[in-house]
Amino acid sequence: LGPLLAGIEAGLRSGGFGRPLPTLDPPADPLLAVTITEILGTSFLLAQRSDNNVTTLGPGGCWDDVENPQNYTLRGPPSPIPDPVAIGAMDGVVLGARLARGPLPVAELLRGYYGTGNGSEAGRPPSSYRRRDFGALAGQGRLEKEVSVVLGVLRTLSPTPEFLRDVGTQEVEAVARRAAREFSEHYVECPAIVPRCLWDARPYRGTPALLQLPLGSVFLHHTLEPARPCRTFGACTHAMRDMQRFHQDTRGWDDIGYSFVVGSDGYLYEGRGWHWVGAHTKGYNTQGFGIGIVGDFTATLPDPDTLALVRDELLPCAVRSGHIQPDFTLRGHRQLGHTDCPGNALFQEIQSWPNFQ
Repeated sequence: LGPLLAGIEAGLRSGGFGRPLPTLDPPADPLLAVTITEILGTSFLLAQRSDNNVTTLGPGGCWDDVENPQNYTLRGPPSPIPDPVAIGAMDGVVLGARLARGPLPVAELLRGYYGTGNGSEAGRPPSSYRRRDFGALAGQGRLEKEVSVVLGVLRTLSPTPEFLRDVGTQEVEAVARRAAREFSEHYVECPAIVPRCLWDARPYRGTPALLQLPLGSVFLHHTLEPARPCRTFGACTHAMRDMQRFHQDTRGWDDIGYSFVVGSDGYLYEGRGWHWVGAHTKGYNTQGFGIGIVGDFTATLPDPDTLALVRDELLPCAVRSGHIQPDFTLRGHRQLGHTDCPGNALFQEIQSWPNFQ
């Protein structure tokens, strides 16, 4: 909440509400400074000067209860910028920039942004686009420049912070470059994946088999059941639990079969994940990832944004991260078995995608 509220305050003040923001020397963007660039610069600088292999970004975490969350626990040793801080910072930038353009009641802004109380599944809340919108406002180049500038501001303070006293300009620039690149790769260029604990997955039954990465194939599916696309987090997590129960209790599988599932709420959901053999494409489960899109796409297509999430975000990110080979092949499930999956409409669509074979 810290960087989120700081971004809202900076946006309001730059929009003329309350005391004007101070002018920094050297000139820095105060919205980015209070949300992400100061903590990003100082964290990466301290990590670079540490003798230990310090993690600077992440981890994510889990709520204790999906339906009525009370307590959040990180899934690993905390860094200076765990996922909730990074998400709060991105939201602070997006909302602060909105408030800088003109006054809007903050409660109304938050309800609209997070989609609470709108009573509609017709469209996604703007928060599902936070990575895209943050990237448009503060791309990697601008982020690098602002991290460098804000470290320069900190060096002019009297007294200068001890960890900055003997830091030269070249080291500042190198830290800014690395910090901006890693933050962009982690939080902007790749889509958000909801971990198993956040959709309340049952445990895997038995012992999972490890995949040998990178894989050479991606197999696209539709879930058929549920037949309707899920457009809210609650509907998508419910669909994930239903599918896992069906796969484990009716089919007798060890776990939900898909590697990942794509909702129409703007998020990907972790099934077997990047590292474990799935049960999605009989005879080919060790050779590729199985991506299921929630819905029946025999006659209609998923939303354009849902298609783009897979085609333009997930697949390029999987190549960059080394999970799939650059020359991977994309196929529909029906090409490898006796099935209509992924539906006539969706199968027709993916034939125009890169790497389709």
